[in-house]
Amino acid sequence: MPPTLREDAPARVPDGFAFTVPVVVELELTVSEAGDVTEATLVIGDAPPELATAALDAARRLRFHPATSGGTPVAVRLPYSYRFEPPAAPGPRALLTGRVRQKGTRKPIAGATVRAGEATAETDAQGRFRLELPPGTSELKVTAPGHQLLFLKETLEERQQLEVLYALAPLSVNPYETVVRGDRPRTEVSRITLHEQELREVPGTMGDPFRVVMLMPGVTTLASGLSYPVVRGVQPSASAFFVDGVRVPFLYHLLVGNAVVHPDFIDTLDFQVGVPSARYGSLLGGAVDAHVSRPREDGVRGSAYVDLINSGVFLEVPLPDSGTTITAAARISYTGLVVTRVANSVNGPSSYTASDGTTYTDPGEPKLYADYWDYQARVEQRVGEGRVRLLALGTSDAVGLSARIPEQDAGGVALLFHRLDLRGRHPFAGGEAEVGLTLGYDRLGLHFASGADNPGTYELRQGGVTLRTGYTRELSSALTLEVFGQLERRSADVVATGVLRPVGPVDGRDAFSRPGILATFAGVGAQLTLRPAARWTLVPGLRLDSYHGFGLDTHVAVEPRLAVRHLLTDALTLKAGTGLYHQPATVLLPVPAGEMLALERGLQRAVQLSAGAEWRPDPELEVSAEAYFNRLSRTLEFNFEDVVSNVRRRGLEAEDVEGRGYSYGVELMVRRPLGRRWFGWLTYGFNQSRRFERYSRLGPQGEELEQAEGYLPYVFEQAHSVNAALSYRFAFATVGAVAHFNTGRPESGQFGYRTRRPGNDAEGNEEWMPVDRESVDRLPAFFRLDVRASHSWVFDRFVLDAYLDVFNITARSEVVSYEYGYEAPPGQPVGLKKSKIGLPVILPTLGVKGTF
Repeated sequence: MPPTLREDAPARVPDGFAFTVPVVVELELTVSEAGDVTEATLVIGDAPPELATAALDAARRLRFHPATSGGTPVAVRLPYSYRFEPPAAPGPRALLTGRVRQKGTRKPIAGATVRAGEATAETDAQGRFRLELPPGTSELKVTAPGHQLLFLKETLEERQQLEVLYALAPLSVNPYETVVRGDRPRTEVSRITLHEQELREVPGTMGDPFRVVMLMPGVTTLASGLSYPVVRGVQPSASAFFVDGVRVPFLYHLLVGNAVVHPDFIDTLDFQVGVPSARYGSLLGGAVDAHVSRPREDGVRGSAYVDLINSGVFLEVPLPDSGTTITAAARISYTGLVVTRVANSVNGPSSYTASDGTTYTDPGEPKLYADYWDYQARVEQRVGEGRVRLLALGTSDAVGLSARIPEQDAGGVALLFHRLDLRGRHPFAGGEAEVGLTLGYDRLGLHFASGADNPGTYELRQGGVTLRTGYTRELSSALTLEVFGQLERRSADVVATGVLRPVGPVDGRDAFSRPGILATFAGVGAQLTLRPAARWTLVPGLRLDSYHGFGLDTHVAVEPRLAVRHLLTDALTLKAGTGLYHQPATVLLPVPAGEMLALERGLQRAVQLSAGAEWRPDPELEVSAEAYFNRLSRTLEFNFEDVVSNVRRRGLEAEDVEGRGYSYGVELMVRRPLGRRWFGWLTYGFNQSRRFERYSRLGPQGEELEQAEGYLPYVFEQAHSVNAALSYRFAFATVGAVAHFNTGRPESGQFGYRTRRPGNDAEGNEEWMPVDRESVDRLPAFFRLDVRASHSWVFDRFVLDAYLDVFNITARSEVVSYEYGYEAPPGQPVGLKKSKIGLPVILPTLGVKGTF
C-alpha cells in the first residue's frame, strides 16, 4: 500500500523574489518506514534556484503514513511536486479557498483544476485549493479526470475570503478501477492474493471473502453449498483459517451461510493452497489468511446493508489528534423470521373434520429454527513509530427443530466462539518486533429431547490463552530473517447428559464425559529469504512444534520447509517447494477440543512436494500451472459421528483408525485481475487422493471371497473440477456469473449408501447385492451456475447499491448418495428401485447497501 500524507508542509516564496508565471518544482522523496522524508532530490532542474531550494526545504518537513507491504512498513521512493503561483496583480482581490471531493465516497480528489477566467488552481493530495479572484461574480469550471464537469458562479466582495466545498460526480460508478498495488514480493510456492471486489463481488458467494476460496484451483467440496474446502485431498479441518493472524475455528454460519466476519472488515486474502511457509504450523492442508483492512485516518467511513437473510453495519472512526482508529462491525440474521417461517408454514398445523362433525387439529411437523449473529471490533493506536491493536470477534449460531407438542422429538445444534487479541508492533534493532496475546473460547452443543421427559445434551467446550512473538529484519538487500514463536494453553470439557449419555462405563480415556482436559501446544521457527542472484529467491525455513496433553506423552514435530523461485524471463517464473507437516487427529469439520480428544494417538504426518510456473505476458493477465504430490505417511481422520455418537468410543479405540495415503494432481489458473471494467478467472484441477484400506472381496451373491488391501480413492476425491468466474461493469449495472463443474466422488458408503448391484437371493427373488470397496461406482458429475447483478446510485454523501446474488440459479441437485429400495407397482411383483438422494441448494440474496 502506498504512503499517504499525514502532515503537509507548504513551501513559501522567498521574500523579494518575483516571477510572473506558475512554476512547478518536481521532486523525488525517500520516505522511511516511520513515514519521515529522509531524502529529497530535484528531478527537473529548470526551476529557479530560489523556488527549488524552498521546495526542498519544505519537503523535508512532510510527514507520511508509511507505505506497507503485507502489512509491514517499508521505505519507498515517490514523486512529489510543489506548485508556486505568481503574486497577484496589484488591486483589491478576494480569496476563494476550499476542497474538491467525489460525490458518494467523499474521497478528496487530487489534481482537480479550478478555473475562473485566467486564474487557475490545482488541488493538492487532500483536495484543497486556493484561488485569488477579483471582487464580483466569477464563473468557475471545476474539472478532474474521470469526473463530470462542474460549472457554477461565486460572488465575492472586496477582500472577502470564502471557504467552499465542491463535489464532482464520477463519470461511472466503476468498482473495478485499475489500482497500482504494492503486494509483498511472492516467496511462497502457491500463494493467491485476492483484493477488494475480487472478494466481495463474486457471484454466488453472498459477498463473503472466505467463500471465494471454493473457486480456487486445488479445492473441492464436501457437497454443493457447503463451503468448507477439501484442499488437495485432505479433510477440511486439516486446513487453517486466520483473520489478521488470529486462527478462527468456525468459518461459516450454519455451514452454508455467510462467513463469520463482516466482508468490509477484510481488505485482502492470501490463500496458500499447498506447501505453506514455516509461519504456519499444525496443518496438513492449505492456509487461508484474511487481512483486516488498514485503518484510514482521512475521515469517518462506514456501510450498512439489508438483505433477505441478514443485515449488517460497519463503521470506522479515526481520531487524528490521538492517533487512534476505532472500527466496529456486526451482523444479525432473521432467517427465523423469513426462511424458517416459510418452511414451518409448509409443515404447519392443519385441521380436518371427522364424520361425526368434530374438528381435529394436526400439529404438523416440528418447527424449524435457524439464527446467527456475529461481531468484530478493532482499536488501533499509534505509539511512536509502532502500533498497538486490540481485535475482538465472535459469533453464535443456532439451528434445529423445536416440538409443536410436548410428545414430539426435538433437538438442535449451537455453535459459538469468541476471540480477543492484543497485538503490538514496533521497530526494534533495525527490524520490526511483534508481540501478541489471544484469549479464546469455543463451544459446540447438541441438544435433543425425546418427548417431554427425556432431554439430553452433548457439549464440547474449549478455552485457550495464546502468546506469540515475531521479529523480522532485513539484514541486507539479499537476506531477510524472520523468527517466530507461539505458546498456547488449552483447557476443554466434554460433557454428555440425559439421552445422549451412553450406556455402560464412562471412566475410560475415551469416556463421553471428560471434564478438565488440558494441553499445551508450543512452536518456534525461523525463515530466511535469500536472493543469491538477481533472478533467484530461496526461502528455507524450520519449525519445531510440541504437543503435550496432561498425563500424556509429549509429541515433538520437526518441520523443515523450502521454497525456490527463479525468474526465467521478465514474464515467466519457475517455482518449486517442499516441506514436512504434522497435525493432531482431525475430525471432518473443526470442532472445539477436536485436536485434544485423541492426542494420545500421536500426530499425523505428511510430506508435500510442488512445482510449477507463473507466466504474466501482460499486466492484465496471469497464468499459473502447478503439479503436486503429497505423501500422507500417517493419517488420523475421524468422522464427526465418531465424536458425538456411540460410534466414537469404538472409533477412537480401533486400531485401523491410523492410516496412510497420498494425493497428487495438477492445478491450472488463468486470471484477469481487477482493472478497468472487469475481472475474472478460469481454473481447472485434477486431483487423485488415495487411502490404504483393508476390505473384503465379495462374490455375486454378496458372499465374502477373500481379504484384500490396497490404495483406494478417498471418500471426497473429485477427479476433475472447473471454475469460471467473470464480473463486468456495464454503464447501467454490474453483472457477473460463476460456472462450477465437478466429477462425482466415490460411492464408498462412508456418507450415504455403498454401491449395490441387482441380483437374486437363494429363492430367485430380486435383491440388492453389496459390492466390495474396490468395486464401488462414482456419483454423477455436477454443474452449477451462480449469478450476480447490482446497480449503484451516487448521492452527495453516500453510494447506494442494490444487488441480487443467486447461488445455483439453475436449481440443480447434486447427488450425495443413492437409496437402494423396493417398489411394487399396482398389479406387478415387488421390484428393485434406485433413488437419488439430494436437494437443490439455492441461496438467493436480494439486498441494498449504503456506503459512505
